[in-house]
Amino acid sequence: MENPSSVMIAIAWCLAWGDEQKPKFDLTVLQKMRQALKDGKNVPEEVQTLVRQVQELQDLPFPNRVEELKQYTDKYPHLWDSQIGLVYGGATKIKQYVFEAAKLPDIRGASALLDRINLVDLPAFFSCENHPDYEQCQRAKNYCKEIREEWLDKAENFPELSKALIPELVIYSTGGNILAFCPTAFINDLADAIEKRYTEETLTANSCAVGAEFKLLEINFGLLPNEIDDDTFWLDKYIKNLENPLIKAYFEQPDTSPEQAFRERKRFNELAGRLASLFNQRRNGNSLPKIDRPLHRYPPMFETHPYLKRDEGDRRSAVMQAKTSPDDSTQGLPGDPWFSEASARKRLVGQIAKRDNSSTKWYENTGFKWQPGGKEAVESWVHKFERFLYKTPNKYYSNININEVEEARSVRDIGDASNPKGFVAYIYADGNNMGGYIQKEIQNPEQYKLFSKDIFFATEISVYTALMEHLIEPHKLSPILQAERNSEKEVWIHPFEILTIGGDDVMLIVPADKALAIAKTIGEEFEKILLQKRGEYKSNKTYEPLVVHRYQGGKQAISDNQCKLSMSTGVLITAEDTPIYYAEKLTNQLLKSAKKGAKELKKYGYYGGTVDFLVMKSVTMISSNISEFRSNGLTKYGTRQQKIKLYAAPYTLHELGGLLETAKALKDAEFPRSQLYQIRSLLERGKQTAILNYRYFRVRLSDKKAQDLLKTQFEDAWCKPKENNNNGNLAPWMSLKEGKEEIEEKVTYETIWRDLVDLYPFIGKAQNNSSLTKSQQQTLPS
Repeated sequence: MENPSSVMIAIAWCLAWGDEQKPKFDLTVLQKMRQALKDGKNVPEEVQTLVRQVQELQDLPFPNRVEELKQYTDKYPHLWDSQIGLVYGGATKIKQYVFEAAKLPDIRGASALLDRINLVDLPAFFSCENHPDYEQCQRAKNYCKEIREEWLDKAENFPELSKALIPELVIYSTGGNILAFCPTAFINDLADAIEKRYTEETLTANSCAVGAEFKLLEINFGLLPNEIDDDTFWLDKYIKNLENPLIKAYFEQPDTSPEQAFRERKRFNELAGRLASLFNQRRNGNSLPKIDRPLHRYPPMFETHPYLKRDEGDRRSAVMQAKTSPDDSTQGLPGDPWFSEASARKRLVGQIAKRDNSSTKWYENTGFKWQPGGKEAVESWVHKFERFLYKTPNKYYSNININEVEEARSVRDIGDASNPKGFVAYIYADGNNMGGYIQKEIQNPEQYKLFSKDIFFATEISVYTALMEHLIEPHKLSPILQAERNSEKEVWIHPFEILTIGGDDVMLIVPADKALAIAKTIGEEFEKILLQKRGEYKSNKTYEPLVVHRYQGGKQAISDNQCKLSMSTGVLITAEDTPIYYAEKLTNQLLKSAKKGAKELKKYGYYGGTVDFLVMKSVTMISSNISEFRSNGLTKYGTRQQKIKLYAAPYTLHELGGLLETAKALKDAEFPRSQLYQIRSLLERGKQTAILNYRYFRVRLSDKKAQDLLKTQFEDAWCKPKENNNNGNLAPWMSLKEGKEEIEEKVTYETIWRDLVDLYPFIGKAQNNSSLTKSQQQTLPS
């Protein structure tokens, strides 16, 4: 076989292994075959026929008629009769497990433990420490061997499984899920091993895994019936039944011919869809037809009692207290917290992930036998960020000793780096158009593997790039927080927390004043990296910037170099003492709003990212949810039932950049804050009243430069009327662009003024920021 891909090696391995738990050929023959395929050499004579079958599968063109498909089954009976296993699984209800506790150390520990299982433990089943694509497994090589020898191969677990698994079988293992081939005899064992690993390591996290057998021909041509005859549903019958609503919903794609839509659907992604359906059925507790496995085994339920002490999450009975003993023989934790075993594991993993030098004797003296895996296996995202800085030219560390920079231990540490202090921002970003792209573009397992690798790489690097670019340098903690660490010298920290980077989604905590700039750069870099990776990600769609973007100032948006994939982001700016679980819920709502905005703009050819944000200065600001808050509190109806929105979110990335520039312009002009708030308060009185008040405010500005700045950066950039020949002035309002919303000549008016006022405290002066030297920046209030 010339230049075999890893997927072809995986298929050849499964064929050579056979349908039984004992391999059809001697294991040494299979290993020689695998190595020969990797090196491009001749395979052992015993398996040459099997390897030729894999080559035949790779070269088969798509059959347009059912007769052609039937000819394949007759001409290549080995491809029709041979079976291969495919397993899909991972964690479920992840947020329920991660945000179960209220404190950041437990949250980061829960996230790090799930990351370790997904990125190290499950690939270790396949000996991925011996494959160059799995760098973290390579760094934790001894730990990976221990997983197989001391857990997977134990008699009470799955003693024969590890011999049947090789790294090439893994299609992807990112984003909290794994998809992998395996010999058919081990489908149930591998699925059970995935579920059992999550449960034994976390005790309380939900997980699910399923598997199924597929014919080799199905890898190329999607799901097929057991027999191919004249009545088989194929392209010709699909064309005749285009109006059938079920068939239409299953196959139809926008801007795609019926023939092309059918070919794109009948590919490997149809197998992945079948596994996803089985996954949902099993996760919901249903038995699966023709699958001999027990029902979904949920994690253990730990009973509580009203008169027993509970752990800090108030979910389970506490079994120990991390308290310093009177003779100092056992060192505890600050606050002497109570733990159940599940919460103790989270805190211990959190300490290791954050390279916290505090003693772990509090755990060692509990008598628990469970071990977290060590620093090589449990690696924080901040540590990976430092590795990125090492490989990337930057000025992040400046004159600061790299070894003296620590990680943030609490949300207060991150809030200390904001200006003003005491505020943080939660960022939750997620990919757009992923499902549609997979259905339309992904045709085989190799493309699945490359796609997963590209998305994970782009997501991770875009986050690191944004943090490096906007945080500029580590932050020196204030004396109060320094004293809390019992440190006599200066303490420098990385002023952010990466809760998770999984597949195409990201959760961060950053200083409030840098949040929107970081969110914007993440979205831009994500698209930029993918476009640089492969030409397949470039879209041939264009859009009209004047229709999509409300901001018409500064550098004009480019509409002819779009990426097919993008990111939507929710950003919540709030006080550092806001409960994390509450902040996470609101940020998730903002993300959904941003994704909804991106979906609407896609109708006009825009495939780029969107951002929705909210500045919440008190926990009691929102009593229900953000959508109701905006509908009931920030939406008014003027004369003739004109709809008036006192907000303009969500924003495209181009609009967000314009919003930040406008806010900096206001800061530069040193507008009296009282006047800014007065204009905001008069917005609720209707369109005309707000326009008159704004005009009065602007003409009374004593500084002519301030007037010109406001006209250029706000009025001309945002508030021009829809009609090109209309020279009127709508400021501070803007009407929705043509095609966005216009029913019976009723135009909706919206304004960015409220957002500008909310952002005002978190914006620095543009002119000063651009001229500051490095030494000056270090002396500014952080």
